[in-house]
Amino acid sequence: MSTVNGQPDYIVVGAGSAGAALAYRLSENPQTSVLLIEAGKAVHPYSRMPISFGLFIDRPGVNWRYFSEPEEGTKNRVIPVPRGKMLGGSSSINGLVYVRGQTLDYDTWGQLGNRGWSWEEVSKVFHRMENFEGGDRHIRGQDGPLGVSEVPDQNPLYDDLFAAAESVGHRRNFDYNGLDQEGIAKTQATIKTGRRMSTAHCYLQPASHRKNLEVVTEAMTQRLLIGNKRCTGIVYKRGGQNQTVLCKKEVILSAGAVSSPQILELSGIGRPEILQQHGIEVQHELQGVGENFRDHIASRIQWRIKVPNISYNDKARGINLIGQVIKYATTGGGFLSLPSTPIVAFLKTRPELATPDIQLSFIPYAVENPKRRKLYKFPGMTFICYQLRPESLGSIHIRSADPNEQPAIRFNFLRDPIDVRAMIDGVNIMRGIVEAKPMDQYRGDEFNPGKAVSGDAAIENWLRETSETAYHPMGTCRMGPGPNAVVDDKLKVHGLEGLRVADASIFPTMPSGNTNAASIMVGERASDLIKGE
Repeated sequence: MSTVNGQPDYIVVGAGSAGAALAYRLSENPQTSVLLIEAGKAVHPYSRMPISFGLFIDRPGVNWRYFSEPEEGTKNRVIPVPRGKMLGGSSSINGLVYVRGQTLDYDTWGQLGNRGWSWEEVSKVFHRMENFEGGDRHIRGQDGPLGVSEVPDQNPLYDDLFAAAESVGHRRNFDYNGLDQEGIAKTQATIKTGRRMSTAHCYLQPASHRKNLEVVTEAMTQRLLIGNKRCTGIVYKRGGQNQTVLCKKEVILSAGAVSSPQILELSGIGRPEILQQHGIEVQHELQGVGENFRDHIASRIQWRIKVPNISYNDKARGINLIGQVIKYATTGGGFLSLPSTPIVAFLKTRPELATPDIQLSFIPYAVENPKRRKLYKFPGMTFICYQLRPESLGSIHIRSADPNEQPAIRFNFLRDPIDVRAMIDGVNIMRGIVEAKPMDQYRGDEFNPGKAVSGDAAIENWLRETSETAYHPMGTCRMGPGPNAVVDDKLKVHGLEGLRVADASIFPTMPSGNTNAASIMVGERASDLIKGE
């Protein structure tokens, strides 16, 4: 790497969805030196296979395997919180669903005082980063680094599911990443020719020849170096040894919504009472660090399927699984090429709403345990509901001054009555679609939770007993001008020089959908802001 006095211009902490894109763009200028630090490994042999999300969801070595605090609102359960720990971060282990969000999401960011983050501005960034062959070319990008495609999987069940949704008042949408998100659609996913399109593959691999970009893996950041209200570098541990590296210009923290606030607090940046509780000297008071935490809550309903060889419970078990492996090896298709859901729907729980407030995901199989992905021995299907913009706020804060100790994650799921109402309505909408006439030939018994769970009180209790995260944490280093914000609209940490945050932690409010696309957009946007100075 070309540096002056051994110091890079920029240090990017975290090679995930945002960090990899940011490092790629910054290093486009051969005169700019970039050091990219990643706690995880470089690659995993199965990481390019889309179905690997089922393998990686609880796999040590490529997954941080965080967990939540027990909370009364979810029956004191400990909820697993998987996050990617390898090049590409969660884009290398996620369910691959690609959702930009609604135009209203980003216009809201702009209205909250974040200049340059409204739909008009961010839509240009989405367009630049995409390589998608469908949709309106004025809206959808075709020449960007990030491969996106519509799921090619064909199944007669899908056509009848579309018909069922339309029969109960929901319309078909042929590009939910266009200007109008509402409707039921084939999923768009970060998949091309049957291979996962992570930021490791789409951004870092093409930049691997650049002499001005150095990528260091298995290097866990311990803290930032702060002095006189300026960040000058970082301390990271690799091979059991602490190493200090200084930078000439800036450190950009892209460690994600869980780790970015953790690193700030370990560095003495945050709420004084939390830092002092753990014996950390206060370098800079910022009340918002670790606050404003949101995630999508998810509930799932499962049915048996009466027709054989429709569900992947039939098509991907025993001898049939061998056929799926051969199909994937020869055509790049079949079960192994699927994202976490081939069908999505963005719907309103009430007609008077301006935009959809729930997302449904349909899966043509049923698993016994969502964290183990073990298929039931009988054919089944699954519907999952997320509330798109939850009102309930949680927090993520350190447990101690030890960087190796996981932070305390508090979701506060279903704390707000609006969230409870939306999820109950979502359950009823899922049932309404599957119970519609076009699904009669497929629909067997509902076995999870079963028809006995009906009525608002019973459904709410079931939601509290079983709902989990949809794996979309955000907001813990909120962007904005107010006293509880952590970064400004240039992504600079309030009150400090030489330090920015660029990842899902800066989202001021929740994007309406899976968050990988928006996280990559933040990395791209951060590069524009830095280059512009």
